[in-house]
Amino acid sequence: MKVQNKKKNQREQKQKEQKIEVEGKVIDVTHEIYRVQLDNGITITAHVSGKIRMNVIRILAGDRVIVELSPTDLTHGIIKYRK
Repeated sequence: MKVQNKKKNQREQKQKEQKIEVEGKVIDVTHEIYRVQLDNGITITAHVSGKIRMNVIRILAGDRVIVELSPTDLTHGIIKYRK
């Protein structure tokens, strides 16, 4: 029984770790919150990841970015990369 529970927990953790990466264009910048229009036409809010913040990479309206979304909340994301 314990072995089955461990396998079940490992599967659940893998499902939690799966993120969705999509590409979009920054529409609006307000303080630290960005409005991004994805390629499929949906508009979401996003904030910048820690690595972009540490390297002081500026993101302006009109920039193409890669956003990471959580499967549980598809309306908010994290900007991982600026193209």
